[in-house]
Amino acid sequence: MPVEPPVTSPRALAEAYAALADGPARPIAGGTDLMVALTGELGEPPDRILDLWGLEELRGIALDGDTISLGALTTYTEIRRSALCREHLPVLAEAAATIGAAQIQNRGTLGGNIANASPAGDTLPVLLAADASFVLGSVRGERTVPAVEFWPAYRQTALAPDELLLRIRIPLLAGRELRFRKVGTRRAQSISKVVVALGWRDGTPAAPWTDVRLALGSVAATPIRARATEAAIEGRPPTPETADLAAETLAAELQPIDDVRSTAEYRRIVAARVVHRLIREAGGW
Repeated sequence: MPVEPPVTSPRALAEAYAALADGPARPIAGGTDLMVALTGELGEPPDRILDLWGLEELRGIALDGDTISLGALTTYTEIRRSALCREHLPVLAEAAATIGAAQIQNRGTLGGNIANASPAGDTLPVLLAADASFVLGSVRGERTVPAVEFWPAYRQTALAPDELLLRIRIPLLAGRELRFRKVGTRRAQSISKVVVALGWRDGTPAAPWTDVRLALGSVAATPIRARATEAAIEGRPPTPETADLAAETLAAELQPIDDVRSTAEYRRIVAARVVHRLIREAGGW
């Protein structure tokens, strides 16, 4: 299959746009997902590949006012080592640390995790709970899509065939707290069975929670927000009664999938228990 030469000139991004406009091409960055697909065992391999690894425009982690911006080619290792992430978004560094081994973290990118659109993508619930948005670009210009609208169906994204994911933007809201938990078959190098990210805003540990966000992965065809459970928690402090209500509501709300990694019933029970534990830990009881 044709592989376009890496785009590295000062006009590299424009060249990448032009290459995509010429016809369908599968972008490749770290290659940790695509290289597996090239065997053809997981479906038809792409006819054409566009190498993005040299695009410096898609790198870097920066603070832009009250928003943290991460280039799509930011690796998991770079997220883990970033002083900005550790200070302002430690939950994303925590999620990045659960992905594969050091080799995968050195090559795998945040943009790849997003564009690959696996419902088991470990960073995706964090991005949903953090109200992230994605900047997409093409020869037609740039546009921004909220994370909550980016994954419309299984393995599908809002990206047009001629678009690239450029940046991930995450607002840093005063008083916002975010928690993450992954459940897999083992403690490391495991594809998730359940991923949970919980976000809220408050003033003190015992204050009622507002702006609640509860996102899950590996329980549906796409990463999802648990809207009914969010509403049940909203306006309540992190008490045992709130944790019980949240767990009961989530167990009733979820319609998990059965697959080779887990059963639907296991996912339902575990997701509810994880949410209960996250609220308990936040409340300090």
